[in-house]
Amino acid sequence: MKSISGVLYWPTTYINSHPELDNIKSLDEDLVCDFVIVGSGESGGLSAYFLSQTGAKVVLLDKRKVAHGSTSANTGLLQYTNDKSLNSFINSFGREKAVRHYQLCVEAIKGIEKMSKKIEIDPDFIKRKSLYYASDLDGKENIELEYKVLTEHGFNAELFTKAQIKEKFNFTKELALFTGDDAEVNPYKCAHGLLLYAMKRGLKAYSDTEVTRIIGSKEGVQLFTNTKHTIRAKKVIFAGGYESLEVKSEKNAVLTSTFAIATQPLLENSNAWYEDCLIWETARPYLYLRTTVDGRIIVGGLDEPTIIPEKRESMLFHKKEQLIKNLVELFPHHKDAKAEFYWTGAFGGTHSGLPMIREYNEYPNCLFLMAYGGNGTVYSYVLAKILKDLITVGSHPDAHLYMEN
Repeated sequence: MKSISGVLYWPTTYINSHPELDNIKSLDEDLVCDFVIVGSGESGGLSAYFLSQTGAKVVLLDKRKVAHGSTSANTGLLQYTNDKSLNSFINSFGREKAVRHYQLCVEAIKGIEKMSKKIEIDPDFIKRKSLYYASDLDGKENIELEYKVLTEHGFNAELFTKAQIKEKFNFTKELALFTGDDAEVNPYKCAHGLLLYAMKRGLKAYSDTEVTRIIGSKEGVQLFTNTKHTIRAKKVIFAGGYESLEVKSEKNAVLTSTFAIATQPLLENSNAWYEDCLIWETARPYLYLRTTVDGRIIVGGLDEPTIIPEKRESMLFHKKEQLIKNLVELFPHHKDAKAEFYWTGAFGGTHSGLPMIREYNEYPNCLFLMAYGGNGTVYSYVLAKILKDLITVGSHPDAHLYMEN
């Protein structure tokens, strides 16, 4: 799968300066270990982070250079609110499960903050708030309902009126949620930092190594690779993002294409807008915005229901211009913004709205970490932490939320 294309921003923000990362090569020997992780993006990196703390023998494989898949196109917004509202989750799954999922997202952001202080490569984690504005009158009604249910269950949320939005942001929207406990991160630096952390605790990592055949049994798993070497393990975690669907299709998964830009550095000592908060909207597909540590603005959205790489690539120039137009419509004082970086890629969601952990009968002892949805980094943390317990002690109290949806 060609998952991303265009002129990517995140890889320009970090050049390897650690021997452990510089010297990752393809698999050149047969191995026996406890666990294998397939994928070196944020999902794989977080899995390695947690498993490296257990003392187990862990091997990580990636068919590309590390962190060069969809993580390099992730826009790094960390929010406890989801593409699917808490109110909608309650209607789908009941109050207890829905609230617990949202609580896990809050806990994940706090966990990522603590984690960011442990890894050697600074992932540019910054605590932020989020503005979620009503795109239309239906959105206004949804925000009123969501504010009520969020505050009933103790989540950090304020309601901004039309007057408050105008005062603070200088644009006009009927109503908005202003939520706390959110953050932003550089996903590319984060993935590299996680791998470095795990490698210093015994992880063996290999790039340019693709799994070509899987034989699973009750006793364990044997992986065959393009390098003509094999690995035997007790269990395997497939953490390859949307490309895991090439191994096994999943009826709950929904793939589309998304687009994003990063402007030239626009900001020096002043905020791009009120508190440099994360911004998104009730419309679907939604527009979203954030800033970067070097003064750029990232704008994304305009999703299209195609998964054909050539088709989304043909749309990229127009989408790039549209995203700049959308930015300037909201913030006319950024009228000189240009898209210095612009990219498009596959984006995965689910019919249920929840990310997934999957086991399939045809792949015994293989678990699939599918952190699909707009909260990919947050979901990856939640699922990787659960998977660590599932494969080392056999259970986790929250696993059912993501294995049964």
